[in-house]
Amino acid sequence: MGQYPLESLRRRIGVVPQKAVLFHGTIRENLLWGDPDAGDGTLREALRAAQAEEIVQGKEGGLDFEIEQGGRNLSGGQRQRLTIARALVRKPEILILDDSASALDFATDAALRKALRALPERPTVVIVSQRTSSIRHADQIIVLDNGRMVGLGTHGELLRTCEVYREIHESQYKKEER
Repeated sequence: MGQYPLESLRRRIGVVPQKAVLFHGTIRENLLWGDPDAGDGTLREALRAAQAEEIVQGKEGGLDFEIEQGGRNLSGGQRQRLTIARALVRKPEILILDDSASALDFATDAALRKALRALPERPTVVIVSQRTSSIRHADQIIVLDNGRMVGLGTHGELLRTCEVYREIHESQYKKEER
């Protein structure tokens, strides 16, 4: 990575942390942090992919709805989806989702992952997650246990070969059935 100027790397990578960060201002202003030159079409495309379009449609003023500092006037899931949309506005080549769907229900999480796969300029997506349902369609999954890599493979391979992954998946699958 030393051969790439830092600014060039920053333009190519979008990072969405677990704790959604929103600023006091409008939804539009928050999204434009991803790309200050983005037009409304780009904003709406990012909102659609992030499963956040209905948030804007449901708020008085739409894109001009005023967000309180930290997004206090939004739910956790709404904050996460708007933060994901902001990263998508940038149209990154690499998108890092650091447990950023933890406040989303399973259906919204699945719709988000499907929308990311359908983006015209499909980024490489790195997902950090404790939910096996969020990563089951990944090309490769790395399983960590106490900071040590204990498994590497697809969902199916890991179910067969990695006890830690299998136990996590089975415990979550039973919860989802309830």
